[in-house]
Amino acid sequence: MPRFDLSRPELEAYLPDVREPADFDDFWRQTLAESRAVAAPPVLTLQPTPFTTLDVFDVTFSGFAGDPIKGWFTVPHRADGPLPAIVEYIGYNGGRGLPVERLGWASAGYAHLLMDTRGQGSGWGTGGATADPHPSGPAAAGYMTRGIEDPASYYYRRVFTDAVLAVDAVRTLPLVDPARVSVTGGSQGGGIALAAAGLSEGLVAALPDVPFLCHFERSVGLTDTDPYQEVVRYLSVHRGADDRVFDTLSYFDGVNHAKRATAAGLFSVALHDPICPPSTVYAAYNHFGASDKAIEVYTHNQHEGGQAFQWLAQTAFLGSRS
Repeated sequence: MPRFDLSRPELEAYLPDVREPADFDDFWRQTLAESRAVAAPPVLTLQPTPFTTLDVFDVTFSGFAGDPIKGWFTVPHRADGPLPAIVEYIGYNGGRGLPVERLGWASAGYAHLLMDTRGQGSGWGTGGATADPHPSGPAAAGYMTRGIEDPASYYYRRVFTDAVLAVDAVRTLPLVDPARVSVTGGSQGGGIALAAAGLSEGLVAALPDVPFLCHFERSVGLTDTDPYQEVVRYLSVHRGADDRVFDTLSYFDGVNHAKRATAAGLFSVALHDPICPPSTVYAAYNHFGASDKAIEVYTHNQHEGGQAFQWLAQTAFLGSRS
């Protein structure tokens, strides 16, 4: 796909005004307080695996409204701790999969919590294990417009709350140094990591890789691919609902969460990316609240971005900070 977005110099200077509700902070403060008030301690169960160098645990922790959220917690075998920890969030419609699939972070000496995404996990990979028990009103196929009539009912209110409570949970787990926790994820996982970075205190770093869920009003009008096209299809049916929809989305915009981040940040962007357009990634990066930040640019890639090259960049970035 040819480049379709702003030029590299324009991207580096791109600092758009993004719709932000006046009660943004109060909304999230209340949301998180309500779910923290009913949270139960996480439960770990050691899993049988063929590994001799790693231990993998099934973990269940309390997310939004106390809902049980699944994940995998992986640590080096016989580690003494305390270890730096990284919480990882998953791309759109993927699930936590099998306990033998994501071994890089623990192999590099980290405690690794992979959070399942509620209701997802049937679009690729090897499946998810977490239900989303909350109903929503009329929606286009997919997750982007579920509950979009109101920020209180919007799907990503639940997911972002799960993400923050995953950080809370990992800080209580064996072997983890609670002062050395970072967050990461690619695509949807990158957008969730940005939200976790803006809503959590005391993180070491945020590592959003080609992040989704950023600068909604530009993304929805700029790209003709899913998942942003789900919003287009919804609005093509619910004519005249633009302001209501984008008001809701403003509570979840990665740009608004990025502004509030205090952890160090390493982003990635792919300049041919038709799913998460480069300007929407740069909007979040340029607004990112911490001065300790960097962005890896993959000039000729689409949404796959840097793949293993980016993971190596992340380990180098974290290695000097955690």
